[in-house]
Amino acid sequence: MTVTAERTIPFFAADLFEADREALLRALYEVGTDPEQKFILGRRTARFEDALRTRLGASDVVACSSGTSALTLVLSAMGIGPGDEVVVPAFGCAPLASTVLSQGATPVFADVDPRTLTMDPEHAEALITDRTRALMPAHMFSVMADMPRLRALATRAGVRLVEDSALAQGGELAGRPAGRWGDAGVYSFVQVKVFGMPGEGGVVLTDDTDLAGRVRMLRNHGQDGRNRFLHHRVGHNSRFDEVMAAFQQHRLSGLTERVDRRTAICSYYSERLADLAEAGVVAPPVGGDGRFPYVYTLLCEDREGLRDHLAAEGVATHVYYPRILPEQPAFTSHARPGGHWPRAREAAHRNISLPLYPHLSDARVEHVVEAVRSFVHARNR
Repeated sequence: MTVTAERTIPFFAADLFEADREALLRALYEVGTDPEQKFILGRRTARFEDALRTRLGASDVVACSSGTSALTLVLSAMGIGPGDEVVVPAFGCAPLASTVLSQGATPVFADVDPRTLTMDPEHAEALITDRTRALMPAHMFSVMADMPRLRALATRAGVRLVEDSALAQGGELAGRPAGRWGDAGVYSFVQVKVFGMPGEGGVVLTDDTDLAGRVRMLRNHGQDGRNRFLHHRVGHNSRFDEVMAAFQQHRLSGLTERVDRRTAICSYYSERLADLAEAGVVAPPVGGDGRFPYVYTLLCEDREGLRDHLAAEGVATHVYYPRILPEQPAFTSHARPGGHWPRAREAAHRNISLPLYPHLSDARVEHVVEAVRSFVHARNR
């Protein structure tokens, strides 16, 4: 079959910011011509932080250079360091482990819940020792982690709870937004995220005023914001860009609309694919509490076969993630001997994500669905 340009559906849209072109150019011009000539951590960053604080109901929001730097700043501000342990999920992105290691601490890998593909609270509890300083669950794909249980576990164990909600903009559980369950939460604004931008950026959310103050200091080389060149701590260059602050404040006004469209696509995918589980293609549960529309991810017994079939039908796909963290070369030496993560391994071997972005047309969504269904039909003939 010949795949035409009209039938080709990219995983991420190349024209993601086309509708916001004028706003981006305006932000660049306004910052560039501002007599203040302040391109980082200026009044636009402060306004953006205020807007997010109001929207999310957090006491403090601190903008920084990326979601990874947000995690690093939180761990550093909490004083986590050599000799400490942080429990993280075995299935997820590299910063879950690398940010812990960057502090000289040790990541301890927990298996995942088979339904949410996020940290299993029961396994996490079994891993807690007198060296554990924090739990760091991450919301994956389209379902939030079991934050009520993890919050209760952290309280019971006397450890901090760092909520990696980098992917989960638009998620809400029991009336509380993603990022608002932990002692601190983080978001990422890299291009592919729900609240993405054409660059890197992130924020830390917290109700702990002292912690927020330390994060603010650490993001700017340990300066306190009032006395330039007075460095109270060894910090980082994790500052937020003024152009992106202005642009993201503009984009914030349309966030609900983008979340709603992505949610509608997720719901349609699940409605049309729900009956394929017995054929080895399992759609995630969508709708209800704790859902968010970041990436739509199936679990498929013959993932590579499905990927090849969809590619032939002009549908691009992606795998998040093909290898669990304890088996990454960078982290294997830090994993506890005898560690066992069967559900994380299964997720790594079976996950496949479909295209999902706000201006994906209904016709293209239907084409993706029919392509998945035709794969199952061909296998079962």
